[in-house]
Amino acid sequence: MDETTEHLDVAVPPLLAGIRLDRAVSMLTGISRNEAAQLISAGAISVNGRSDRPRSHVLVEGDRLVGTVRTEAAAVLHPEPEVVVEVVFEDPHLLVVNKAPELIVHPGAGHFTGTMIAGLLARYPDLEGVGAGHGGDPLRPGVVHRLDRGTSGLLVVVRTDAAYESLVTQLAERSVERRYVTLVRGAVPEERGVVDAPIGRSVRSPTMMAISRDGRPARTSYEVLERFEEPEVETLLSVKLDTGRTHQIRVHLAAIGHPVVGDVRYGRKADARLGADRFFLHAYRLGFTHPSSGDWVSFDAPLPEDLLEVVGPVALGDD
Repeated sequence: MDETTEHLDVAVPPLLAGIRLDRAVSMLTGISRNEAAQLISAGAISVNGRSDRPRSHVLVEGDRLVGTVRTEAAAVLHPEPEVVVEVVFEDPHLLVVNKAPELIVHPGAGHFTGTMIAGLLARYPDLEGVGAGHGGDPLRPGVVHRLDRGTSGLLVVVRTDAAYESLVTQLAERSVERRYVTLVRGAVPEERGVVDAPIGRSVRSPTMMAISRDGRPARTSYEVLERFEEPEVETLLSVKLDTGRTHQIRVHLAAIGHPVVGDVRYGRKADARLGADRFFLHAYRLGFTHPSSGDWVSFDAPLPEDLLEVVGPVALGDD
């Protein structure tokens, strides 16, 4: 995928006054509204110096829009057979992937090549266009949820529009089981707990998320698996997502004073035991209703070697 970019710096003319931010960016640059929304969510477009405006923000004449965007020529997803992706299950309807921590799931602002979906597209060309007719982004065919770079583990990629609709609905209804294991700083006092706090874009840094009164509802449940006193006081947790907000686990655990080990963005402290851009967060279980058979299916992914070297063998539990 080409990385040709275009700099946007314009005052909103009378013709664009009263329309949404994502539509205006699309009209001014020639990119799709989905691409414009992606850039806005990533904080790549500012309105009068603020990068936290939602895609639905209504513009007024004279507002200044500033940002760097992909040109139309760059907005094409190409198969990349050199990208290695571990597929743990496949059938005609879906794929279940065990994502490596260094992989980025799909193209986004600043990352146009070397993505997981480009690697899958080389092996499964039928992915092209899946979901595009149902509100999905053409640059994210088959993608219904994602894992951050730095997070390893399981996610599902769908191969048909029917499967896309089914999994999107299940995620919206919160019926998909998503469990993670994470090592956090400090001694978590209770054996079980819930963090129920809305998450929105940080007003201090547009590329970060934060607890926000105006954010979207977010709920994270956790249970202590093990406690460690050396080399530092740390707690190993099994975490269940009841919602799926961007950076949710990392934001919620940092908010209660127990940031994820190695998470520089929210914990502000790297860890020599982990590689660059890696933090201790692994999606070890994924369960959902199969969109074709209607059966409940569940998949487990054991801790990868780099995390096992930090905590040793771990019983993740069966509940």
